[in-house]
Amino acid sequence: MQRRKWILTILGLVIAVPVLAQVNVTKVGTTSAAFLNIDVGARAVSMGGAFVALANDPTTIYWNPAGIARLPRASFTLMHTNWLAGTNFDYGAIVIPVGAFGTLGASLATLSMDEMEVRTVAQPEGTGELFSASDFAATLSYAINLTDRFTIGFNAKYIQSNIWNESASAFAVDIGTLFTTQFNGMRLGVSLSNFGTPMRMTGRDLIILVDPAPEKDGSNDRIVSKLQTDAFDLPLILRVGVAMELIDTPMNRITVAADAVNPSDGAESINLGFEYAMRNMFFLRGGYKSLFREFSEQGLTAGLGLRRKITASTSLQIDYSYADFGRLTSVHRFSLQLDF
Repeated sequence: MQRRKWILTILGLVIAVPVLAQVNVTKVGTTSAAFLNIDVGARAVSMGGAFVALANDPTTIYWNPAGIARLPRASFTLMHTNWLAGTNFDYGAIVIPVGAFGTLGASLATLSMDEMEVRTVAQPEGTGELFSASDFAATLSYAINLTDRFTIGFNAKYIQSNIWNESASAFAVDIGTLFTTQFNGMRLGVSLSNFGTPMRMTGRDLIILVDPAPEKDGSNDRIVSKLQTDAFDLPLILRVGVAMELIDTPMNRITVAADAVNPSDGAESINLGFEYAMRNMFFLRGGYKSLFREFSEQGLTAGLGLRRKITASTSLQIDYSYADFGRLTSVHRFSLQLDF
């Protein structure tokens, strides 16, 4: 008995030591296309990013593609963000139900910046040339309700990053599911995003002239060669969430949501959020992002929304969100949504 106890103790240490040694190790900054981690939709952001189980507006293409199958009619959304370090992030999505076949969707996300001067060690004040950098992701989506409670959805997307004369591209897929329980309409959501090919920069600035044998007479110093950069994986993100209504009447609705997030390029965290709706016309939201993530600059979020009917079958919704980024700066997002 005592011998078995010692064996189990040793086995426990063998397993625990490597795990504990990596507790404070993350992979921040080790993936490509980091703009894929930028949250979309003022509504979802103001709820702390706890949206994978709520998933009931066009931005769910980003959060959980299964959610588009539960939208009752066609919907279109646009979002603009003055992002960090003087960059701009824009997002647009459209969702169109196609009857028993399911629901189709498409979206485009772009990150851009103003042109900057090219500076070198020899010319620190600038060479007279200008350069810019940008990223974009184009997505096609499909989702279907397999039962009255279970929904599944897929994204296929093309991703490209550009900086001056170099570019890199990749293809990726997302998959998501939604399940409605019998407990007070509680929804459970799971999504896996950005499972795809690695990205490697290529371009004309990586083409150089070399002399493969400078020590030999008559060698050629004009051999065209190409430098090869490392390839980096996309930021894979696993989200698991839950959402439900605490109050749900024609006059008032209060929805609460929570997501557990496990990214491949960072530490695990929890997102929390709530939404209060009055007559489904005025919305007040709040949340907290990246709870339990060490050294995170993100935290409190808040926002407002206003929805108004234009015709009997058309409505317009405007949303605003505020997100605290600690020592960086606060970020404000504005979204416009049209249901028709």
